[in-house]
Amino acid sequence: MKTQLSEPTSFEFCFPQLDTLALVENQRDEVVIRLTRDTFSEERKLCFIRELAAEGFIPEEYRWFSIKTSFSPRRVNWLLDRTWLKPDPLIIAQTRRTMARVLVGGFLLWLVLMTAVLCGSAAAGLSKAHPQPTVHFTHG
Repeated sequence: MKTQLSEPTSFEFCFPQLDTLALVENQRDEVVIRLTRDTFSEERKLCFIRELAAEGFIPEEYRWFSIKTSFSPRRVNWLLDRTWLKPDPLIIAQTRRTMARVLVGGFLLWLVLMTAVLCGSAAAGLSKAHPQPTVHFTHG
């Protein structure tokens, strides 16, 4: 029995030097590239498309792609779009649990410290109200 694995149709890329993330969607009649920031020059866009094709992320026909005259029947659609950046729900839940522990721990630490301060002040107040007798030794 053959199991057919479907190839992913979208890929994420990070460009830290440009502070930009990219999502490449390989659709049936076009390639959609969603960028978080407009940091790609026309030359960089062309190089990126050719790199994607050379690495097999998009069809090989894009290796000869030109922005001015497309040799491909399919087109490339560039979009500025951050809506695809959604944090993983598991990471959100884990972060909330961690923050709850930190806040509860901080509150308990504050409570212990305040108790120590208040008990220390009360003890100091008692010692002023009832001074301890002092014993003086004299040499005779």
